[in-house]
Amino acid sequence: MKFDILPKTYRRKAIRILPLILSLIMVLFMGSQTIATPTKSTEILWDTYGVPHIYGKDDRSAFYAFGWAQMQSHGDLLLRLYGQSRGRAAEYWGEEYLDSDRWVLSMGVPERAGAWYKAQNPSFRKYLDAFAAGINAYAAQNANLIDDRVEVVLPVKAEDVMAHLHRVLNFTFVVDPGPVFDLSKEKLQAGSNGWAIAPSHSASGKAMLLANPHLPWSDLFLWYEAQITTPGIDAYGATLVGIPVLAIAFNNNLGWTHTVNTYDGWDLYELKLANNGYLFDGTVRKFVSKTLSLKVKQKDGSLQEQPLVVKSSIHGPVVVEKDGKAIALRVAGLDRPGVLQQWWDMARAKNLNQFETALKRLQLSMFTVMYADKEGHIMHLFNGQVPVRQQGDFAYWRGVIPGNTSKTLWTKIHPYQDLPRIVDPKSGWLQNTNDPPWTTTFPTAIKADDYPAYMAPRFMDFRSQRSVKMLAEDDKISFDEMIAYKHSTRMEMADRLLDDLIPAARKYGRDLGQKAANVLETWDRQANADSRGAVLFAFWVQKLDLDKTFSQPWSESSPRTTPDGLANPESAVATLETVAAEIKKTYGTIDVPWGDVFRLRYGNIDLPGNGGADPLGIFRSLYFSPESDGKFKSELGDSYVAAIEFSNPVRAMALTSYGNATQPGSPHIGDQLDMFAKKKLRPVWRDRDDILAHLEARKVF
Repeated sequence: MKFDILPKTYRRKAIRILPLILSLIMVLFMGSQTIATPTKSTEILWDTYGVPHIYGKDDRSAFYAFGWAQMQSHGDLLLRLYGQSRGRAAEYWGEEYLDSDRWVLSMGVPERAGAWYKAQNPSFRKYLDAFAAGINAYAAQNANLIDDRVEVVLPVKAEDVMAHLHRVLNFTFVVDPGPVFDLSKEKLQAGSNGWAIAPSHSASGKAMLLANPHLPWSDLFLWYEAQITTPGIDAYGATLVGIPVLAIAFNNNLGWTHTVNTYDGWDLYELKLANNGYLFDGTVRKFVSKTLSLKVKQKDGSLQEQPLVVKSSIHGPVVVEKDGKAIALRVAGLDRPGVLQQWWDMARAKNLNQFETALKRLQLSMFTVMYADKEGHIMHLFNGQVPVRQQGDFAYWRGVIPGNTSKTLWTKIHPYQDLPRIVDPKSGWLQNTNDPPWTTTFPTAIKADDYPAYMAPRFMDFRSQRSVKMLAEDDKISFDEMIAYKHSTRMEMADRLLDDLIPAARKYGRDLGQKAANVLETWDRQANADSRGAVLFAFWVQKLDLDKTFSQPWSESSPRTTPDGLANPESAVATLETVAAEIKKTYGTIDVPWGDVFRLRYGNIDLPGNGGADPLGIFRSLYFSPESDGKFKSELGDSYVAAIEFSNPVRAMALTSYGNATQPGSPHIGDQLDMFAKKKLRPVWRDRDDILAHLEARKVF
């Protein structure tokens, strides 16, 4: 403990009155919390992993510095995202952005963003202005580091920040444009793992939290890791690039993470057209129509202008109109502009009551909340702006809904007390891996029958079952064990099927089938880089019709042990032999190591991969896309990870898989991927002395 970090008046007292005793007291005090002492200036301390530790003299200054920091790490990406959120990307960069602009403008994102900005309270509006000012100041002072093509977006305004937030949350996560135009509700491949472990279930007797979002490794889905410290806040965590507050975070008292939940906050309505309008409750209503102008940059640099007609019904904008039919889109929560301040206040909270006070505003459109704190509380909240519907179950609302009656038109949102929630379950643990809230812990703590049938579906996939198994089978989980479990690549699906598949291959298989059985029998049932047999099993699963594969389908009465068994063993073996022949032809051997085929490729980095995707039931989730060389490239999955134990002091490890920067020339593009490949996390540096000991650069404002 050094006295010189204290104000002078306290320092003189310490020197004058019992210095040894006071020193001891202060050492113990500092062990329990990090003091955010007021400073005369604002600064960014960059650590050796490119994480900005922002020390603001006040909140407004911290927002300014955070805007600066995001530009230094992700400037080109940030400006491109803001250009898209304006609905002017095609004007700036050409026809490839035309569909993006049509979506953003048809949904009213820029216009609504302006209204959302005006709806902020005056103080928070100034914070948003400061964030934008920090962006602009960095660009003005470092113009040579910004791509000339994105400078057209400058200067950035706070309304751009709101538009980007609005596009990301409401019109990417809540409703993905792809499925809308396909008239389906197949969500983008985005998920997460989240654990909250109570003191009764932890080896240390302290609550623990695991944050583990799985998102694409590009574009608006990239996480940005940071620490923000002012006299009113000392929070560490991550947010999506371009968002001015931390979205997943912890402080000395509590922490939370999010997972994409089984939330339905949008609907497609089929309208019956009549007399240039549509039928609603027996009468003809007129569409509200407006014509916008889309500008598209041509290859010669000139602009071509084309009209965009946006028609809306009482339900919302018309997204499809053909063959005498129209489909309108309705999205929940467009009148709730306060999510940024809610996240900010969640990070400032000191206990569960303060945290829930912020949550109860219900400004965050969706996402499960997994929570833990130093007092030992854990919580799972099925958070979301859930429409109050008069009829139907979850499956019904995933289809196209009749739009000719007010009986199907929802107008209200469920209040906080209606949402599935559990605090401090008897089990001592909570988990969510994008499964419904009914399976968050066992014995079941949140019962589906207590909620409307449309609140969430009823299922439990293999990744969720794997998650539950690791938590339930270890009575006392240590911090290191939690991290080891986080990196688990064991395939739950293999544990269900190999006891049927291997004997069937022995019975029905020809020479290649027998060899495949040998490989699968000696395989460790994991997807580690050196696992032999994982490629064979995974490729075999890809060929299956999973709706017909199992002899015992998933059952709500046995949610953790079903589905199970092979419905048609002989057919399964024939498929196995076909797959084995393809693998041998492509890779030379049917026991090719997993990491030889599945690669961690990011920028110029190319490493053996580990982990895999649903439906294999791997907790370490990673999706790969095929490459021209027959290998597969990592593109989505494990991204930001934080493991936190609310001990004294708080213990934390983290990793941002692809590094904390994308700006060309940054040394932090992919610099953490080697640790990712080795299943390692790095220490989180939060105390100033630790940060200074690992200092890469300092920026003082």
